[in-house]
Amino acid sequence: MLAKTEERKPQTGGGKKRRHPGEDGGEGGEGGERKKRGGEKGEGGQEDGGRKRLDALSVGYFRRVGERLGEGFEDNEERGMFVENVLTEVKGKASVVAMDRTGSITLQRLLPLCSPDQVAEVLSELGGESGAEFKAASCDRCGGHVVESAVRQMSRCTESSQTAEEEEEESCGLLEAQVLSLSQVVRENIAEFIKHVHGSHVVRTLLHVLAGCLGPPRTETRPGAKERNAAPQLTDFEIPTSFWYELKSLTETLMDNVNLSVADSVASTVFQTMLTVSHRKRPKLCKHLLKGVVEYLTSRSAAPGVSPLLVFLKDQASSHLVETIIQLSHKSLLRDLYRNHLKGQLVPLALHAIANFPVQRLTAAAAKHKLFLRLFDELIQGVEAILAAGHMGVIVQLAESCAESGEKQEQLMQSLLAAFHCAEPGSRHVSCLPLFMSLITYEVYYHSDTAEGNIDTQVPLSSICYHGSRLVQALARFKERSHLLSSLRTLSPADLLTMASDPAGSHVLQALITTSSDKGRGKILKRLEGQYVQMACSRLGSRVLEAVWNSASVSHRQSIAQELVLSENQLRSDQFARHVWAKFALSHFIHRRNHWQEIQTGESKKRKLFSDILE
Repeated sequence: MLAKTEERKPQTGGGKKRRHPGEDGGEGGEGGERKKRGGEKGEGGQEDGGRKRLDALSVGYFRRVGERLGEGFEDNEERGMFVENVLTEVKGKASVVAMDRTGSITLQRLLPLCSPDQVAEVLSELGGESGAEFKAASCDRCGGHVVESAVRQMSRCTESSQTAEEEEEESCGLLEAQVLSLSQVVRENIAEFIKHVHGSHVVRTLLHVLAGCLGPPRTETRPGAKERNAAPQLTDFEIPTSFWYELKSLTETLMDNVNLSVADSVASTVFQTMLTVSHRKRPKLCKHLLKGVVEYLTSRSAAPGVSPLLVFLKDQASSHLVETIIQLSHKSLLRDLYRNHLKGQLVPLALHAIANFPVQRLTAAAAKHKLFLRLFDELIQGVEAILAAGHMGVIVQLAESCAESGEKQEQLMQSLLAAFHCAEPGSRHVSCLPLFMSLITYEVYYHSDTAEGNIDTQVPLSSICYHGSRLVQALARFKERSHLLSSLRTLSPADLLTMASDPAGSHVLQALITTSSDKGRGKILKRLEGQYVQMACSRLGSRVLEAVWNSASVSHRQSIAQELVLSENQLRSDQFARHVWAKFALSHFIHRRNHWQEIQTGESKKRKLFSDILE
């Protein structure tokens, strides 16, 4: 069990450290409850500053249980006996076990193996007779994980009920009752739960379960950047009728405390979850909730003539909530937000360090509606200033929305050419690709102090950046891509190889080649001749080569194969190229050329057939 001093460390939320209510040991808080319970020494536990913790023997036992769980079981009977034995040890001291780090991790792994009624029994003990103890467990850094894991097991009851066994249905009823009991405690202590860094996670999991959709479980380790930014994949499951009514009650209680959605960054995440799950499972409820939150946000006092929404857009905590609202809003709400609050303000917002992110979401959400044309006309006025501010996400999203809507594509391309100083004279157009990929203006890229005079354009390609790559990938989806393709054809074979082997550049090359016509693709592949072996031996280049192969005609495949087979030994021994050798069936190409030709022709016809169907 973590010592009391560890509990009192300031928690992190929204980039700022804060001390949450109930963590300072004040009256009515978590610390106060611990003091009341401190004199009750539980079996297998010892007191520590007014708080019970597991003794060393128990910690060792649960560590061994965790190790045994990692080994697996031969059959269900063995697993059932093991689970039953462990739960016997847990009984009577579930709270102490749950709030110990080792015990918590072990219980989280054990609960998915338990039957619903066993899970219900653990939850029942954590909550106490009246359920009041749920608060202490949920707001504990270790106990919160156990409560979440137990509540998540409700999703398994759908599978159980399909077996039509009365006992299983009854045990699911017991678990259902405990989940409802937890939700009631949450409603009665809503402010303390949603402002608490650990308790808020329990509320978010509860919202998911009551709505009938679950994402992957929360883990102890911090996710990497890619995982953190990606939207979690949700799995739907059937819920009992009582959950729908409870979800309605819980959301109503949350809306009574909507002021906390902007006042506290931790509470804000709970409101974001509420809107997200209701949008997925209860669209009508979501519409009602969105309206309520927006009415609150836009009713706050601000400077005369200034929309209060502009203040929230620039705030670290509330801007995330506004982003969620924009992403989930229907057409009429988006139109009202723009017309009444954001019109004429998009460029200043796009230049703001925080507000530029909601502007990106608005640009993405508007792509399907006529509203996008108004947003575009505003934002296009500030393209160069936005670039100078380094807020490339706004420009990239503008390009992606142009590609999705099919509107304003030529205007954006001309604006970008002007912003990178390659619009005039027209001879500079062919330099646009390296400039866009590196996000560097013409004079800087080609080392010129002035915009006039002859410049040596034979500068080796370098400095391909992430946002530059994404920008060109979006532009590659435009109807008119002649500037990009002309620029690509002026690059040297060495530059093309650099692109193919670069983490950001490889995506650009792949996008430009695969979206080209057969004639345009042939011109690009002609420039790549002599580079195929090096591409095949590169981790990223081999992927580009495979993508090129999949979109190439039979004649282009034959040209690529003829170059590759000359370096058979090198390709077969290379860790990346050997996969290329196998996928391109190059052994067949050498020894059974006619058979290889028939297979490639068949694949080409099949690909063309599917392409015609999709169009």
